Amino acid sequence: MTDPPVEQKERTLVGVSFGDAFRAQEFLTAATRLAANQRLKLLDAVFVTKNESGHTTVRETVDPTPGRSAFSGALWAGLFGLILGGPVGWAIGAGVGAGTGVVAAKVIDHGVSDEWVAWFRETVQPGTTTLVLLVEDLDRDALVGELKRFAGANLVYANLDADWLDRMREALAR
Repeated sequence: MTDPPVEQKERTLVGVSFGDAFRAQEFLTAATRLAANQRLKLLDAVFVTKNESGHTTVRETVDPTPGRSAFSGALWAGLFGLILGGPVGWAIGAGVGAGTGVVAAKVIDHGVSDEWVAWFRETVQPGTTTLVLLVEDLDRDALVGELKRFAGANLVYANLDADWLDRMREALAR
């Protein structure tokens, strides 16, 4: 007997650019409210900011950083090693766990892919912050309704059909 096929949910990637980081944060708060009201499932949010001189910074909300993963791996593997092998087991477990944590953080990408982050880094205009959202179970009407509150922002990208892209741009233009 075989397992039934795993249903792949449609993921939507949306990038909206704002004149400042505070408006981008407000939009993330609005998206979080939509998630709380079950209008979408928020998988990841990435802020891409480019200053006037062209320096870009990226802040991801989901993907683990190597330092945090190394610490977590060292802690758990060290505790396991301590139980099994005393102080020597702790030292060996912590070292192995830290190394494994760093490798895992570099390899595993739970949210917006590194390729998309790189694309947004290049696309973001100087003096703006783009909020990139990766969502599932999107209520498109609810998203368009929220976008109306952010007039003046620009839709950078969305993997939706042309009709929805037009509706989103219209909502931002008001």
